[in-house]
Amino acid sequence: MAYGAPRDLDDIEPFLLDVRGGRETPRALIEEVRGRYAAIGGRSPLVEITRAQAAALEGALADDLSADWRVWVGMRHSAPRIADAVAEAVADGRRRLVALCLAPHYSRLSIGAYLDRFDDALGAAGGELEAVRVESWHDHPGFVAAVAERVVAALGRLAEPAAAEALFTAHSLPARILGEGDPYERQLRESCALVAARVEAATGRPLAWTFAYQSAAHGARDWLGPSVGETIAERAAAGVRELVAVPIGFVSDHVEVLFDLDVEAGRAAEAAGVRLTRSESLDTSRAFVAALADLVREAAGQLAGASRPAVPPERRDEEPAPGEAGEKSSS
Repeated sequence: MAYGAPRDLDDIEPFLLDVRGGRETPRALIEEVRGRYAAIGGRSPLVEITRAQAAALEGALADDLSADWRVWVGMRHSAPRIADAVAEAVADGRRRLVALCLAPHYSRLSIGAYLDRFDDALGAAGGELEAVRVESWHDHPGFVAAVAERVVAALGRLAEPAAAEALFTAHSLPARILGEGDPYERQLRESCALVAARVEAATGRPLAWTFAYQSAAHGARDWLGPSVGETIAERAAAGVRELVAVPIGFVSDHVEVLFDLDVEAGRAAEAAGVRLTRSESLDTSRAFVAALADLVREAAGQLAGASRPAVPPERRDEEPAPGEAGEKSSS
């Protein structure tokens, strides 16, 4: 499962309507988001990349002779929908399902919302179904190794890699989640530390790093910080001249990587006198696909003899969580 994306510039307004739960989107915001997509070619590659990830995952699982694997794609805010994916799987005769969100770090406002859609789809499908939900995989060794591989490659493109710092980034969320015990920030920082250690093991030198949030909702106040722009300015003031942006909260290219980091953060870095290089997104890297396959096999092992629990009585999402629409699209 992934967030979804508009098909083209004309699809931005209905897409934002879906993201905002049916609330009308101000015209100025629609035009601002339209400008962001126009700057990256008029559309997001997210859906196509997710389909490619699914195909690669199905191929990796094909070696497992103990099961007949199929992988479906479901989007939260655009076609193909999560409900459609579940319905197709059931129509194909599947009765044992693994729900996997393509986001490594748990928050009830993000992963929780995906899983609510999944549970709704199970209820609508009816029948005797077994399902297991992968809620978090931020410290999975395969994921850590895949990100570290991209960071090492990015450092290798620099003239002075030893002088560079890593700037890990992830999507901001309302700060109130910290007081509610949400593990999102803790998991993010754990991932950063694990990746830095893996990079140090690969390069033989410590990796200095910091962490910042990106893509806060339009007009957002009291959201998790510091922001990427603030952190770039702070590191520049400290004398850092080379930063490697690592979008550790995302696993594929989309507008929040291609615009929010490559364009917007790039401008902030230029203004601060810092060179900003980005590590490549995981997309369909072999190491990442292998990690997903490991996650799915491990989760499937929990299905044997276990019945699907009832749909949780408490909804996990109280409001639309921000995502692929861009930092100013989900207020």
